Amino acid sequence: MIVIGAGPAGLMAAEAAAEAGASVTVLDHMPSPARKLLIAGRGGLNLTHSEPLERFLTRYRAAQARLDPFIRAFPPEALIAWCEGLGQETFVGTSGRVFPKAMKASPLLRAWLARLAALGVQLRGRHRWGGFTGDGALRFAAPEGEVVLHPQATVLALGGASWPRLGSDGAWPGLLTGCEVTPLRPANMGFAVAWSEHLRARFAGTPLKRIALTVGDATVRGEAVITEQGIEGGAIYALSAPLRDAIAAQGHATLHLDLRPDIALPELARRLAGRPAALSLSNHLRRAGGLSPVAVALVQEVLHGGAARDDIAALVKAVPLRLAAPFPIARAISSAGGLAWSEVDEALMLHRHPGVFACGEMLDWEAPTGGYLLQACFATGHAAGRAAASWAVNHPRR
Repeated sequence: MIVIGAGPAGLMAAEAAAEAGASVTVLDHMPSPARKLLIAGRGGLNLTHSEPLERFLTRYRAAQARLDPFIRAFPPEALIAWCEGLGQETFVGTSGRVFPKAMKASPLLRAWLARLAALGVQLRGRHRWGGFTGDGALRFAAPEGEVVLHPQATVLALGGASWPRLGSDGAWPGLLTGCEVTPLRPANMGFAVAWSEHLRARFAGTPLKRIALTVGDATVRGEAVITEQGIEGGAIYALSAPLRDAIAAQGHATLHLDLRPDIALPELARRLAGRPAALSLSNHLRRAGGLSPVAVALVQEVLHGGAARDDIAALVKAVPLRLAAPFPIARAISSAGGLAWSEVDEALMLHRHPGVFACGEMLDWEAPTGGYLLQACFATGHAAGRAAASWAVNHPRR
């Protein structure tokens, strides 16, 4: 059988199929496997999350019901055991996120590739899938020219469209003629803000720490970073889906920043009352309000934009930021959209292509950062690999 795509979902599908007795070849158009995994692991490879499974599953929002059986079959505990079975001990961080102790992907990937080799899995780079032939075979552009393969079963693990330079360029929807594909959109990304030249020049690259962000009924605490083009960071990513959807519906979104979430409004109002005439507002916010220079600059930014000055404490607790657009998908951490769930059965096989299965980020789901992305990729890859191996046994080619 063939697996197309050598990211986490594809490699897990290959492992699961090989363990079930299938002869597996993994093909990828990049010269080496799991490039996005390696980049993601540079700052600490967040494999999964330790929160209770019932809460964990809610992170997948609209796709929860479809992902539920696959994650229950290969839950966080199974992923942790798998990682440690490769000799990579894990630990749970203060946020509940689970990481390998090595805090990077390269040792894990080396051990994984050695396991796959021991299982007989073959990896071939520089093979770009070109779609199906008339009789359902697979066409590839390879260094030696066009290659046509007739596998007993196929797993598609083609990824989304974020970080395209690492392999997942979002070109595959055009190869699945007739299949419904929800348009690929950025997820876990930053947003464009029309900063003043002063704020951009002085504070681009500056973190906003210990803040709370609110859009609609959703509020998260965390950190963000001011960039030349706008704002991004963990707290922004956690709200990226509703913010993106609001922009799509209204043309913009308003995000409210609480710059002092640990102080109640009445107490902050008391501290900021009675500013001495000789003291500038900036210095008063810094001294009495405990605001950092970048937080002060944000307050001044909205004041210069016409915000009311009669209740500075309330403004500090809810600084409005007008978000003009999400950052492009090429610089997003992940993507939303993908192959519609109506196109696959309960074993992830395409209705229009018997014996062809799909997994990973190419399916129509999204999740916040925190381990949820990789968990769903591993879980759906595991399910698709096992299902494809079973199909290959029960439907041999004549």
